[in-house]
Amino acid sequence: MSVAVRQADSPIREAFGLNFMHYMKFSLPFLKHCTKIQPPVLPYSDAMIKLTARQQQVYELVQQAIERTGFPPTRAEIAAELGFSSANAAEEHLRALARKGVIELAAGQSRGIRLKRLDEAGGSHQFTLPHMGLMQLSLPLVGRVAAGSPILAQEHIERNFQCDPNMFARQPDYLLKVRGMSMRDAGILDGDLLAVQKAADAREGQIVVARIGDDVTVKRFHRVKGGVELIAENPDFENINVDEGSGDFALEGIAVGLIRNNDL
Repeated sequence: MSVAVRQADSPIREAFGLNFMHYMKFSLPFLKHCTKIQPPVLPYSDAMIKLTARQQQVYELVQQAIERTGFPPTRAEIAAELGFSSANAAEEHLRALARKGVIELAAGQSRGIRLKRLDEAGGSHQFTLPHMGLMQLSLPLVGRVAAGSPILAQEHIERNFQCDPNMFARQPDYLLKVRGMSMRDAGILDGDLLAVQKAADAREGQIVVARIGDDVTVKRFHRVKGGVELIAENPDFENINVDEGSGDFALEGIAVGLIRNNDL
């Protein structure tokens, strides 16, 4: 099983929050990877699993980075934030956490880190994967979203995807198919299905779906004086600056998950 993940902002510290991403398995042939957001994770206590000071730092770094940006950090980002000499040092700490059962690592995924348990009200809880039979949430796939130069969105529903209603803490309203590679370094690739929750506003650093005139694009949200900068996560693409009060600009929603689909 592999999981779809995406990166935190740099520096990671500016993107910290309180939630985390939980990854789900699906046997449906069209689902290659997907992400899940779960309730807050609290730091581990001595009554549970003993972590070294460094392991606790790594665990909390992963935990805090995910809520704000939606995805775990890479090994290189962990190393840079905590002052490790290399990404290999971060990998060793992650493997130690995996051996202690507090995280799971997905082979071959730079951001394939799953937090497994939480300590809440003095007790521990192991999140379990839902049964396939519970997949009842029908999400429409709406058009194709440009993740490069914006293109005209196709407004009709192309198809519906059946997903477990427990897959997201914040339930998405629809899926948008990404076209282009401007969000590559955030782990959002050409052909991916972005789970979107309708929203008229966004927090700093969130991945958003924005409409500029008749075009729709996926970018990272950044407020600037007098407007908004929509930031590409690929140096080959330019950022987009817009007047927030302009009638040509509107937020269509925020990203709450990702399905990597190589078959569509």
